[in-house]
Amino acid sequence: MRITAVTCVKNEGPFLLEWIAFNRLIGVTDHLFYSNDCTDGTDRLLDALQARGMVQHLPNPAEGRNYQMEALKDAKKREIVTEADWLWVADVDEFLNIHVGDHTIPALIAACGDPQAISLTFQFFANCDIDTFEDRPVIEQFTRSHNPDLWGGETAIEVKTLVRHDFPVQYYGAHRPFFRDKLPKKKRPAWTDGSGREVSHRFLVAANPRRIRRFPAKGARAFATLNHYALRSLDSYLVKNDRGDVNRENRAFDDTYWRERNDDAFSDLSIQRYLPALRDALAEMKSDPDIAALHDECVARHIAKRDELLAREEYRAMRAQLRSASKLPPEEEAMLIDLGLAS
Repeated sequence: MRITAVTCVKNEGPFLLEWIAFNRLIGVTDHLFYSNDCTDGTDRLLDALQARGMVQHLPNPAEGRNYQMEALKDAKKREIVTEADWLWVADVDEFLNIHVGDHTIPALIAACGDPQAISLTFQFFANCDIDTFEDRPVIEQFTRSHNPDLWGGETAIEVKTLVRHDFPVQYYGAHRPFFRDKLPKKKRPAWTDGSGREVSHRFLVAANPRRIRRFPAKGARAFATLNHYALRSLDSYLVKNDRGDVNRENRAFDDTYWRERNDDAFSDLSIQRYLPALRDALAEMKSDPDIAALHDECVARHIAKRDELLAREEYRAMRAQLRSASKLPPEEEAMLIDLGLAS
């Protein structure tokens, strides 16, 4: 089975090898990377990996600011996508944690009954009070999250979607594919959640713009969970804040973004089943001296950027603010205050 992962990156160099190695463990056979305006060596590392046949790397084609959507539009016509059996659109801080069979994507597909799309629900992993960036697996360091069925006061949680080659796609979105509005009912795709249950009609047809990329998480992760490490260490979060993201240049991630994702009430170590094989895979990749050197350069530049930022008063203030911020999501804290249970 050929499974292609497509992603956009900007200054994600220290995290690339882990993400690629992890995806290969779960059955991803091909990677298509789009990079834009990297200053930490991400693009050079990807070029080296491409030269060794491990990934395909292209500059982001976006001329405006909608980097991810322009890249997905371009990806739709690439052979690495058109010849794949399945497409997986995800970010480098997202890891698909599969609970069934041999813990691979083919096992997940079989458990879901081989539909044309499978939407996997996010679980947002907290910072876990880790200040300092360390060059070791993210899935090892960050082990706590919100209540899996409730995030930021909401029961509907965002998803990312595996898409089979015969899905009647009009265009790929970052969270899910879309088919044309007037597609006959009998031609609508078979589509499940991460428990093999049919997604709701409103999600299927994108009836409500506010719910087109989410649905209630309760019971939706029996076969797989999408672990999202949006914060990582405080060091890395400061660098991320300076970078912006792949969709909006110079976007600032404020206190609300951090607090919504830093709820650490729930412990989940299940993804660590992959750690022994992941460590072996990383060691194998780094046995290539050029790959190891380029990875180390990305790490050094990541740390240097942190030091540069912390020389500025506004970033020292931001670090102090985030360290002291409540771990209650803003909506939950406001509710408790209204009930007189918090001050």
